[in-house]
Amino acid sequence: MKIDDIKQVASIGGGVIGSSWTLLFAMRGLKVYQYDINEECIQKCVENIDRNLKSLLEFQAVKEEEIETIKSRISYTTSIAEAVKDAKFIQENGPERLPVKQSILAEIEAAAPVDAIYASSSSGLLISDVTANAVHPERCIGGHPYNPPHLIPLVEITYSEKTDSANVLLAKEFYQSIGKEAVVLNKECPGYIANRLQLAVYREMIDLVMRGICNAEDADKALVYGPGIRWAIFGHNMIMQLGNPGGLKAMMEMLGDGGDVWLADMADWKHMPNKEYGEIAQASVDEMIRNFPDEIGHTNPEIAKYRDKMLIEILKLHHKF
Repeated sequence: MKIDDIKQVASIGGGVIGSSWTLLFAMRGLKVYQYDINEECIQKCVENIDRNLKSLLEFQAVKEEEIETIKSRISYTTSIAEAVKDAKFIQENGPERLPVKQSILAEIEAAAPVDAIYASSSSGLLISDVTANAVHPERCIGGHPYNPPHLIPLVEITYSEKTDSANVLLAKEFYQSIGKEAVVLNKECPGYIANRLQLAVYREMIDLVMRGICNAEDADKALVYGPGIRWAIFGHNMIMQLGNPGGLKAMMEMLGDGGDVWLADMADWKHMPNKEYGEIAQASVDEMIRNFPDEIGHTNPEIAKYRDKMLIEILKLHHKF
């Protein structure tokens, strides 16, 4: 199969992630079959897509005359077999539970074309575990997006020892053809790349707050208005490259052992203090939300809308819209 053969795709599961994938596929000119378990879930998916299209229109990321065309490319079904029977690429967005994903994959394999690529949106499961009982593991990959997939370009591709390397390359080419920035993990790794980087930063943020060094609001500000702004342009390796006339290698030599004192004092615990941190940080976050300017909003839906607006503006600078 070649990239030009992928004209129809299936999105299995229409929650926040699945409906966002479906919208992206449709925006890129593909015919999409969206599956979910019942009509109530389908209706929620339709509402998610309509809401996202409304935001894209408001923030000038799509034109009004494009909306009906985009929506016309999407078909909805409560049958996995119907969704995948003619699909060449299948994006599975089921719950992050191994037995559920294995069950969905079995249904997909029973009805999908033999050359269709299966990609799981799993955020941390190993694709070798998801496909342990697969009939065609050679066509199975992990395709982990960052939320929301129709805005954030990143997709992390994982594969098992049984995956055909040609299918990994084809999946990467496909994702790139719809505007994604695809990265491929050379080895299986729990949590993949971006979530591990994110968790490492968040562990240190939690530790700083729980030790009383700062509150959650100031920790967020330090991240957003410091490294976060630079990270929206380049990754940390490139930031280090620009930090010294001699490049990254010279920067590392200049730093020497200076960071060892910091590392010795940084968090290295292996259990997330979810309950404790939630109790400590929620009050600070609530205060942050109350003090946001009206432009940002004072409820989660209002703030999410502002987030999407800012993401679109950043993506425009990256020529992604």
